[in-house]
Amino acid sequence: MIFFICAMLTVACFFYVFNPSRSRPADAGEPKGRLAYLHERKDVVYENLRDLNFEFKAGKFPEADYIAMRAALEDEAAAILAEMDTLAPR
Repeated sequence: MIFFICAMLTVACFFYVFNPSRSRPADAGEPKGRLAYLHERKDVVYENLRDLNFEFKAGKFPEADYIAMRAALEDEAAAILAEMDTLAPR
């Protein structure tokens, strides 16, 4: 009797987990436009710049590496802002 109950519980768990009608798309929200994506990307790049400055001041990077990484992040931020300017409604 206990074996039967355990088997039924196992089958029910497998059915619940692997039921295809229960699956949903990962992103059920509205599709984002290019401008919204660029705003999010800009925020990420700015956060990375803040983290880089903090870690350099904490002594985790040599100055040459810091300058190279900062220049790359600043170039990416400039490219994002330039594209945002072209896409922004006037």
